[in-house]
Amino acid sequence: MAIERSRTFSERFGPRNFLRPRNGRGEPRAPLGMLARSYLHERKTEPRVYGQVGDLEVRMASSLKDVRLAQRMRFDVFYKEMSATPSFLAELRRRDEDPYDAICDHLLVVDRAASSQWQATRRPLVVGTYRLLRQDVALKHFGFYTQGEYDIAPMLARHPSLRFLEVGRSCVLKSYRNRRTLELLWHGLWTYVREQRIDVMIGCASFEGTDPRAHAMALSFLHHNARAPDEWRCCAAHPHLHQSMDLLPVGDIDAKAALKALPPLIKGYLRLGAFIGDGAVIDHQFGTTDVLIILPVKNIDPRYFEHFGAPDEVKSRIAQDG
Repeated sequence: MAIERSRTFSERFGPRNFLRPRNGRGEPRAPLGMLARSYLHERKTEPRVYGQVGDLEVRMASSLKDVRLAQRMRFDVFYKEMSATPSFLAELRRRDEDPYDAICDHLLVVDRAASSQWQATRRPLVVGTYRLLRQDVALKHFGFYTQGEYDIAPMLARHPSLRFLEVGRSCVLKSYRNRRTLELLWHGLWTYVREQRIDVMIGCASFEGTDPRAHAMALSFLHHNARAPDEWRCCAAHPHLHQSMDLLPVGDIDAKAALKALPPLIKGYLRLGAFIGDGAVIDHQFGTTDVLIILPVKNIDPRYFEHFGAPDEVKSRIAQDG
């Protein structure tokens, strides 16, 4: 789903969060080696492959090496290409990582031709990724990452029978940022959603820059036209982080200009039937202005099923066409 990235945990998690105990700095406890152990049991199994187009393959990470490669790719996108400021440890390791990597599933788009030459050419193996956190896993560990910016607990409580999935860390290497790679990533995500019987996807999507006024037209358009209805409006940015999105009156909004100004990812979610949460949040570490995405699966426009597969199908159609 969205490009959701790490901030310092002491900044992200407020008193109303429902996380497990933390260490003295307010960070979720992630024992040393937790990531390695979490993938140890999968090393003898074949990865779940969801589809292939040419040399590109979409599949789930099945080893520690897979996750490390995704972390390196995320570092290249978030810290080298974009304006994020790495911590000393991230700079040293050249990886974007946090304790959530150990409990999440990682969806990967892999260039198989590049992987066979990786050691010689230093070309990346993983060229696209999503980080996926199911509600049942979140509640057993640190809670949802999104809770650091938005108070989503009331929304979860209001829909106790629904299965939520948090989608984050979405990125694709610049040289692979094309329709084929993005469609493979979406095919993989949609197949995972059906496989896990997910009812609602949530996550944060970003505008570049930390001045909401620079995106006044687009944010105001979202506030007036895409804000979640009453059934889903029970989640909002934490008060100390909340930035108003109602920056322009309705009469001053040029819908065509606003849509053009929206980041492609947010525009894509809206086409699928997503809502926007209440308020924006400035992420100073990553130099972005974030909005909350809420996408109930039942809201997805049925016309997309012809391409990506119907909700009751088990396999990705792109895997069948492969």
